[in-house]
Amino acid sequence: MLDIKRIRQEPELFRKGLEAKNGGEKLNNLLELDQQRRNIVTRSDELKALRNRVSGEIAQLKKTKQPAEDKIQEMKEVGAGIKSLDEEIRQIEERLNEILITLPNIPHESVKIGRSAEENVLVKEWGQQPQYDYDLKDHLDLANDLGILDFHRSAKISGSGFPLYVGDGARLERAFINFMLDFHIDRHGYKEIFPPYLVSRDSAFGTGQLPKLEDDMYLDTTDDLFLVPTAEIPVTNIHRDEILPENQLPVKYVAYSACFRREAGSYGKDTRGLSRVHQFNKVEMVRFSAPEVSYLAHEELLNDAEEILQALNLHYRVVSLCSGDLSFAAAKCYDIEIWAPGSRKYFEVSSVSNFEDFQARRANIRYRRAADGKVSYLHTLNGSGVATPRLMIAFLETYQTDEGTIVIPEILQPYTRFKMIKTQSK
Repeated sequence: MLDIKRIRQEPELFRKGLEAKNGGEKLNNLLELDQQRRNIVTRSDELKALRNRVSGEIAQLKKTKQPAEDKIQEMKEVGAGIKSLDEEIRQIEERLNEILITLPNIPHESVKIGRSAEENVLVKEWGQQPQYDYDLKDHLDLANDLGILDFHRSAKISGSGFPLYVGDGARLERAFINFMLDFHIDRHGYKEIFPPYLVSRDSAFGTGQLPKLEDDMYLDTTDDLFLVPTAEIPVTNIHRDEILPENQLPVKYVAYSACFRREAGSYGKDTRGLSRVHQFNKVEMVRFSAPEVSYLAHEELLNDAEEILQALNLHYRVVSLCSGDLSFAAAKCYDIEIWAPGSRKYFEVSSVSNFEDFQARRANIRYRRAADGKVSYLHTLNGSGVATPRLMIAFLETYQTDEGTIVIPEILQPYTRFKMIKTQSK
């Protein structure tokens, strides 16, 4: 959530920032309400000061047995006025909060101003697009021929968009998860978390999914709990309503979770095979950082995600999202897009975001400075490290042979316990 004090002090900064994220139309109303509130608070405080002063006079009159009825009656009217003003303040604060919770975070100064993904900025590429001297299949044809994915039976079980991994496909999926967890723990120093898959409204609000993205989330109406669309929600909320000592920062967590997304706005988008599904697996990295070093942490987080793909020798590129393509809560975000040679396209496999203090304000996550003991909001960051569906797409298409089998690179073989995927019975 944005800081109303900063908005008041730097209205043009926030006006430009909100307009850059296509969300500036509510700012004038917010500032008008804020001014109304401050004016009424001033009037209420003046009446309270008057009541305190006259109450002292009334006490003195009573002590000296002088008449005080007129002042007592006056203070009853003042008290009624205070009560009315305080109710006005309460109502305005509710309206202010209703607007504040719907305002997106503003982009960092380094983010390009743009309207859509077409204006995102290519930052770098790693490796080369692999070349083949035989015709390539896409991941769905490969998986069907090998018998490692069964979308027909999964549709019978759950409907479309819920993958069913079979045999070596299931084992490869599990290998990805364990490989990535071990990589981030052993090489990057993250602490492993195994979070709940159901979260409260307070948790989803804290990370910014609510209220904006409720339509994309699966809700258990009996208990009013949401299936997680990402482990970011439960892991970030570990420290909701807490104050962390500065000497404990940075806090670095990594978690595997299944993820559930209704994808209500996906009509017309590519939904073939694993490219866009309602349930998928993801390894998520979450960091809590002191504000002055959070953008250094952002670059480190990006590097941590990249090293997974480098270890698997998969070609990818990194783009910096323009302002109009940023998520509701992010101040800056890098997307890692992995190359799938059979599909001849890039797929987003990781988003690495710095939210600055936006989530921390919503979830009330703070830290105590070592130098002066002051308590401030910290910065939160997260990044996919990485999501498996599109990793699976690129992996199968990259490592396919002319015989339609899949070669497992050496670094992954201790997790799969096989070196090649061949046709399985269906």
